[in-house]
Amino acid sequence: MDYSISSDLLDQLACDCLILGFYSKRKLTPRAADFDQHCQGLITRILKRDGVEGKAGDTLLINQIADAKIERVLLVGLGKREELTGTIYRKALTAAIQSLKGSGARNAVSALHEAEVKERDLGWKIRQTVEVFEHTLYKFTKLKKKSDDKPLRLSAVQLLTDEGEQQVQEAEIGLRQGRAIAKGMIQVRELANLPGNICTPSYLAEQAEKLGKLHKKLKVKILDEADLEKLGMGAFLSVAKGSRQPAKLIVLEYQGASDKVKPIVLIGKGVTFDAGGISLKPAANMDEMKYDMCGGASVLSTVALAAELELPLNVVGLVPASENLPDGNANKPGDIITSMAGLTIEILNTDAEGRLLLCDTLAYAARYEPTVVIDVATLTGACIVALGRHPSGLMSNDDELAARIIRAGERACDPVWRLPIWDDYQEQLKSNFADLANIGGPDGGAITAACFLSRFSKDYKWAHVDIAGTAWKTGNDKGATGRPVPLLAQYLIDQVW
Repeated sequence: MDYSISSDLLDQLACDCLILGFYSKRKLTPRAADFDQHCQGLITRILKRDGVEGKAGDTLLINQIADAKIERVLLVGLGKREELTGTIYRKALTAAIQSLKGSGARNAVSALHEAEVKERDLGWKIRQTVEVFEHTLYKFTKLKKKSDDKPLRLSAVQLLTDEGEQQVQEAEIGLRQGRAIAKGMIQVRELANLPGNICTPSYLAEQAEKLGKLHKKLKVKILDEADLEKLGMGAFLSVAKGSRQPAKLIVLEYQGASDKVKPIVLIGKGVTFDAGGISLKPAANMDEMKYDMCGGASVLSTVALAAELELPLNVVGLVPASENLPDGNANKPGDIITSMAGLTIEILNTDAEGRLLLCDTLAYAARYEPTVVIDVATLTGACIVALGRHPSGLMSNDDELAARIIRAGERACDPVWRLPIWDDYQEQLKSNFADLANIGGPDGGAITAACFLSRFSKDYKWAHVDIAGTAWKTGNDKGATGRPVPLLAQYLIDQVW
């Protein structure tokens, strides 16, 4: 979709569809009121005739406007003016694009962002327009001979702003950010929706190398199993023992600041298919375990996004990629392995493999002397039990870092909820035979998983984001969501903008 900023007046507009907002009790936004006056009260009359009140998400499409260069008008409900939050605004945007895509319009002009959203500026509203529109329009068709849907006619959306340098500049920043974040989310969804027989660790590595070729300041290197062996990554390598696909550690280094600036390190779990190993998962919904690499895909896209926005930061992305399958050579419950940090780990459950990849990658991250390290992973079903599928779980060894991530999640509409990692929980990881066990029993599973990771991240400020409940949807709407790209992107943007 082509998005652009326009400062045209209403009487200068010519388009297939004009999108206008209205509040509860049919109160019109300023541009909607102006257009209503221009059309001799047409909008007011039709709203009353059809009984559309203006609840959040209400839509009314007027297909013909007499004596106007505008062929259609789409009216979108915003709810009560004084209660318009970011969440309600995004709901209205979703309703708008769902109605618009079926309208037959080839282009549209939107003025929805003139509505005042609590604690949100123009740039945020423009950015959300692009993100929500692109998210709603996305369809995975890569592996279909013929799409079930009719081709989308809509190809361009103009976003109206008032004249003035500050307004236009703010809108342009929002547009630029929105494009980059929407693109990153689509990249994640395209990768994650691929089946495991296509999206292997080697395939992920190839996609990373392609990203490196697109950006001059982005360096990509791939460590193979021989490299991991030399580094002493026994925990990481143990996961790949049951797979015929070789493990890879994908390293992306974006340099947008001087060499003296310490980097932010992002780590993403990249298990391209997780059958659970010898501790085999139940057959029901096992196909969804192709989504166990959503954290890794999100890190790839976020580092590329930083390069695209030319953020004045140094960002390192680390993606440990592997499969977790049962085999005669696979990990067995009771096996003891040695991590890169030198700690021995008793494997009580081979399906708790993500933390084995991540613990060695966390140890590897220390060589960058990072300002912070944030890992994102579809780590535990226990996180879904605790929080459902709305927020991601957040655990951290630093209060300030956690607070920044929480604020970023609120602004990006990609929320997190912090859980404790008190020392009390560490007791559950005790082993009679090794330095620690890889699981801590049924109680507090998301927390004990983070406690495990905390043993390997003591040398820097660290946060863990469990995206098991938010990285994909199940059921009829099955598919990757693109989260937590908005969260990670907002965290990086907050450092510089």
